Amino acid sequence: MTSVVGTTGQPPAVPGRWRSGPYNRAIHAIGEDALKILTYPHPTLRHRSQAVRRVDAELHSIVAEMFRLMYEARGVGLAANQVDLPLRLFVANLISDPEEGEEYVFINPVIDHRQGMEEREEGCLSLPELYGKVKRPESITVNAYDLHGQEVTAEVDGLFARVIQHEIDHLDGVLFIDRLSETGRLGVDESIAEFEFEFNQQRERGELPDDAAIAVRLAELERKYC
Repeated sequence: MTSVVGTTGQPPAVPGRWRSGPYNRAIHAIGEDALKILTYPHPTLRHRSQAVRRVDAELHSIVAEMFRLMYEARGVGLAANQVDLPLRLFVANLISDPEEGEEYVFINPVIDHRQGMEEREEGCLSLPELYGKVKRPESITVNAYDLHGQEVTAEVDGLFARVIQHEIDHLDGVLFIDRLSETGRLGVDESIAEFEFEFNQQRERGELPDDAAIAVRLAELERKYC
């Protein structure tokens, strides 16, 4: 997913059964090397995720692996399309520590209400070592489902609200660099060009599939879960 720079603390209490962890201790049916965090400009990062209609044992294992990858990268959130999955879900832990922080799974999240505005520095696991200041609503009301099919609605603010908005952007194919000011964008253009150059080099070396092959794979997964 994503890393968001700022003061981290325990998130506010959220009613319902959002906290369904600890997924990091689950048995991974798909194996540790099945998923990896994609880096910009991989096409799946721009793919608008589809609503999840089916939750099975494999999806539980996928969520467990997403948590593992997030912790390994020291992130506080990770969206499904960041691991090459076209599914509308993300995971989060504001402490990025399975022993201390709360683990959250958001399936088909929707923001119903936004209030206030603040600017804070953000980063992203798909754009490693790149940071920029982004303006977002300070507080939101979010509605989503957990892995058990329980619907949860919560009002959140501060860092937690920012993480949720950042991850929902991912699910819509939007990256934090798209929300930078014109000046902020100029400050990261050189780094973005380096990401694009490395991606093209990997394509030329045959290390990454072409866009058509990626589209076929995403469509297969959408037929299975969406």
